[in-house]
Amino acid sequence: MPPSHLPLALLGTDEQLPESARQTIRTLTGPKPGYFLTQLALAWLVIAVVIGWAVHAQTWWASLLAILIVATRQNVLALLVHEQAHCLGFKPRFGDLFVNLTAAYPLLFLTVEGYAKVHLSHHKYFFTERDPDHQRKSGDDWRIPMSARKLARLVLADLLGANLIKLVRGKRMPADAASEFTRRVQPLWRVGFLLALSTILTLTSRWAEFLLYWVLPLLTVFQVMVRWGALAEHEYNLPGASVAESTPIIVPSLLDRILLPNLNFSLHAYHHYHPSVSAGNLPELHRIYTEAGLVDQNALFHGNRAYLCFVLGKSQAAQALDSSPA
Repeated sequence: MPPSHLPLALLGTDEQLPESARQTIRTLTGPKPGYFLTQLALAWLVIAVVIGWAVHAQTWWASLLAILIVATRQNVLALLVHEQAHCLGFKPRFGDLFVNLTAAYPLLFLTVEGYAKVHLSHHKYFFTERDPDHQRKSGDDWRIPMSARKLARLVLADLLGANLIKLVRGKRMPADAASEFTRRVQPLWRVGFLLALSTILTLTSRWAEFLLYWVLPLLTVFQVMVRWGALAEHEYNLPGASVAESTPIIVPSLLDRILLPNLNFSLHAYHHYHPSVSAGNLPELHRIYTEAGLVDQNALFHGNRAYLCFVLGKSQAAQALDSSPA
């Protein structure tokens, strides 16, 4: 296995936790529909308010700001699909349909069932030849550290929509892959959703606004956020690496939480250790592991800026430029 560049933040797994801590974690497991619905409602509220404001303002800078903000909330919707892939919003039978209609189908290229098939395989076969995420992201485009010029080139390609087809294909399992995580697919609901959306946009003459304030951010800025989320998720090109060896812990700053809300996705190592714990409870897991002495504070990244310095190969001491842990 090639050497990891990441500082080792987690010094142990749940097996090293005291029994009282493990009991606490058990109370945190399972679907959390209240948290899920709150995040879903907030995302759509921000989207509606921002688009309404931009349409009313009729200025280029308002449109640009709206595109940026809408993309951040599209990212939240995608992360809610990730939550439901683990059945952390609702039970799958009707929960998958609800999340498809309110979060996945609006993103046009995503379904809960398709995403779950790929993502749950990533969990079970982590960093092996059967891990579809690791296979897709093993290559020069995902090798860190990388130069600022290379990162800029990748971001520009994302902004131009050049990597969209590659992204969509990467979220599909090969035809000969294991089907153990197959869930009931509901294609008629997806067709119905798209027909209903097209009808509403035609009757209200809102195609222009839809293309500008929904499709454009989805094809451009959202793709940049997907790339950053993947870079912050794991260090790839490390076949056989453990979660601790390949997964940074990024403690979000206040500015991160305001500008780039990610449902605590940057505490991703805990998600792999406890995939049945909702995103809303990941900060509590971080506290539990810290109190148990299983977190090296010097190996944490305090905010996205600090992790960006790491990705670009700058000294880890550059983390001190960012804010303190929230």
